Amino acid sequence: MEVRIEDPRLRDALDRICRSVAAAGGRALLVGGTVRDALLDLPAEDLDIEAYGLEPESLRAVLGEHFELDLVGQSFGVLKIRRLDVDVSIPRRESKRGLGHKGFEVHSDPGLTVAEAAERRDFTINAIAFDPLSGEVLDPFDGRRDLEARLLKHVSAKFAEDPLRVLRGMHFVARFGLRADPDTVELCRRIAPEGLARERVFDEWKKLILLGREISRGLDFLRATGWVAHTPELEALIDCPQDPEWHPEGDVWIHTSHVMDAFARERVGEDWEDLVVGFGCLCHDLGKPATTSHDEDGRIRSKSHEEAGEEPTRAFLRRMTSQSKLADEVVPLVREHLKPTALLNAGAGPSAIRRLARRVGRIDRLVRVARADHAGRPPKPFDGFPAGDWLLERARELEVAANKPQPIVMGRHLIQLGLEPGRHFKELLEACLEAQLDGVFSDLGGGLEFARGLLGAS
Repeated sequence: MEVRIEDPRLRDALDRICRSVAAAGGRALLVGGTVRDALLDLPAEDLDIEAYGLEPESLRAVLGEHFELDLVGQSFGVLKIRRLDVDVSIPRRESKRGLGHKGFEVHSDPGLTVAEAAERRDFTINAIAFDPLSGEVLDPFDGRRDLEARLLKHVSAKFAEDPLRVLRGMHFVARFGLRADPDTVELCRRIAPEGLARERVFDEWKKLILLGREISRGLDFLRATGWVAHTPELEALIDCPQDPEWHPEGDVWIHTSHVMDAFARERVGEDWEDLVVGFGCLCHDLGKPATTSHDEDGRIRSKSHEEAGEEPTRAFLRRMTSQSKLADEVVPLVREHLKPTALLNAGAGPSAIRRLARRVGRIDRLVRVARADHAGRPPKPFDGFPAGDWLLERARELEVAANKPQPIVMGRHLIQLGLEPGRHFKELLEACLEAQLDGVFSDLGGGLEFARGLLGAS
């Protein structure tokens, strides 16, 4: 087995840590995701190391000779190497004492065996250790076999003590193309999300959105474990029908799963952009359950589902994060996700495109959501979404693809024209902005001339 470490600073740190711990009579092992990723031939971007055989004070002294350290927790025995993504910890015992993922009493115990330390981990694929000095792989729960079989399996009954692990399973199956062991699924069904801080929940959803290669697998895991019931806005998509002519793939849940996989294939690698667009894709049809009905001709319709999606989108995001900015940037994508096709069909001109940019903030985001929506309808062929290409081209010509049009005429300009600030400012500024969006003027000189005309008319 080879651990691929591309950062020379990490390679040097690993060698120094292992050799200095061994010289002091202990043993340093790579553990957790570092080993799992190495077995998947993925490069290590951070290191998680467990040091056996040394008391916390001794470990701190040994490492302190080579590195600047931050002590994360005295009882946890976790040391962080400053300026490097390296954690060095002492094996620890955990006892459940309260609710949620924080309800544990933790004590470091350097005398634990590798198997005893690994038993507290979540899944077998994360319970593998590796000795960089000897090359030995220590795998007490057959995680390597499960990884080769692409099987997600819990380590022990202790898994149920931390409900956050269910959501970790959600993003693991999506990231690594895994299938969940039936016993693990059944165990998850018996776990309630008690005591979970919403920001920790958000962290797991964030990993699903940013790292999942097959996000549909994560959503299927959520459904299989029954945890979709804790996201009622998503649960409502299950069995919500769609017109089979436009959506031959099935109900809204199935469609959303395909949309998320289409999104994952075209991430741009900028976390915030991918997060906003990813949640836009996930939430784009949350308005359908409330608006879906059968017309007199028997056709299934979901009239105005875009606008109806705002409330459930905000509720869904509010349950997991206090970041109001995220909802404020996702909601316009939900409300406007049908606009690229509608504007193309209508032969829309610059004014309509500028106004759309004003509403959504970034048309390039909107096109990404609409493209994924368009692609998420197999077996219907994907035509590359020409409406999106058309809209992006026009938006770039108008310089509004990646930003909303900003008002040219501001309050200070009206003051320069001799006006006293007051309520009438708002009406004048709105009139100037409307004219700007219509293309009446495109610079400050033209804006001031327009404003003077308004003042003269009044």
